[in-house]
Amino acid sequence: MDLRQQRTRRNIVNAFLALRSEKPLEKITIRELAEKAPIHKATFYLHYHDIYELSESLEKEVIDDILSGLSDPTQLLTDTERFNEELYCLLMANESLLSILFSGSRSGMLAVRLENRLKEYIFSRHPDWDTLEINVVLTYLIQGAYYTYMQYRNQHAKEVLLMINKMAGSVLRMYIENQKPEQQTQEN
Repeated sequence: MDLRQQRTRRNIVNAFLALRSEKPLEKITIRELAEKAPIHKATFYLHYHDIYELSESLEKEVIDDILSGLSDPTQLLTDTERFNEELYCLLMANESLLSILFSGSRSGMLAVRLENRLKEYIFSRHPDWDTLEINVVLTYLIQGAYYTYMQYRNQHAKEVLLMINKMAGSVLRMYIENQKPEQQTQEN
């Protein structure tokens, strides 16, 4: 992408974020975004199909940026406490952008996007882990931790994170203990 295209994209993104911080995604028009950017409507369509594609693109980018800051996403299953602490710090560092992109009708998409990208990463490195059981455990850990944290984040966030870590550790221990009898049966 040349400098002019980069500048145009940056103008589109900045205008979108400014508008998005003021109103729901569904209320933003291409016309007002183009005026704020300032670009022609046709220029917007050279980059994106519609407002929703732009929003989804930015959501994916911010999730990818956050996850690239994790030392090892597979720690979700091996060192949950460290994983949760790293993820918490990264989410807090991006809190203002996340609150803009994932507000209103998009609020539930943060957990969904986190789950999908984490699973993609983990299963790309450990394809043998892509089982129903591990998928269920991952969904429970990611979605459960996310919604629990969001519900109680304004009330002693660090204590909530400690409780989430304890619960996640218990879930993983139960999963691992339940796997041992199956493995012993398969070996006999």
